[in-house]
Amino acid sequence: MERKYRQRGYMDSEGERSPTRPRPKVENFGPKTPQMPGTHFVSRCAQCGTVLPTGFDPQGRCAHCGFDLHCCKQCAHFDTSARFECNHPITARIVKKDARNECGFYAPRVTLEKQTSPDSARPDDPRKAFEALFKK
Repeated sequence: MERKYRQRGYMDSEGERSPTRPRPKVENFGPKTPQMPGTHFVSRCAQCGTVLPTGFDPQGRCAHCGFDLHCCKQCAHFDTSARFECNHPITARIVKKDARNECGFYAPRVTLEKQTSPDSARPDDPRKAFEALFKK
């Protein structure tokens, strides 16, 4: 049977079909491991976001902005949706969340952040950035 178009279909017999090429065998031994940046634990000031040095004094102040570090906003148990805005059972509400207090449940907030290369930081001087584009 002669057809106008040579497309394979359900009416083709096995003899008319052209032999298929064997596909190259691809061996997969699992998914590829993504190239993810490393991570590290960091404490930041709750007011200005400056990275606090490891082993900082929680009774002190932020070196950048002078914010009290022993306060509710800097605590790991601070939760705005919990009763008295604390995950621990405190008896009285602390009104000023950004002022120094003597809470016994205080623990500094530590977050897990991705490590980025220092080269990705933006240059401070726009003129230096422009000159770096056309460096000779």
